[in-house]
Amino acid sequence: QVQLVESGGGLVQPGGSLRLTCAASGFTSDYYAIGWFRQAPGKEREGVSCISKSDGSTRYADSVKGRFTISKDNARNTVYLHMNSLKPEDTAVYYCAARYTGLNSAAMYPPAWYNYWGQGTQVTVSS
Repeated sequence: QVQLVESGGGLVQPGGSLRLTCAASGFTSDYYAIGWFRQAPGKEREGVSCISKSDGSTRYADSVKGRFTISKDNARNTVYLHMNSLKPEDTAVYYCAARYTGLNSAAMYPPAWYNYWGQGTQVTVSS
């Protein structure tokens, strides 16, 4: 069945960088987009970034624009989230998810529009 596996989380100091990886497998048809979401304790899950599989278009939440970069390797069915200039408020569990709903291009759809989810990887930004 469809599986999404996140990796790359960890502890990093403020101003540091991390690269998260989302490896997808088991799809019987192409998904439209992969999204990265994050959820801090006691808070709602929020969209961070997304990328379209077909056209490569990307979107970012205002809170991470200029600091995070999403990219993909279609041959490996892998999506990356490069996180730079990390701040303590970036601390959260980060999830990747795939959707088959909405437009084929990237758009910041809510979590409910995504069909498959990974288990998450913890990112902690602290000195």
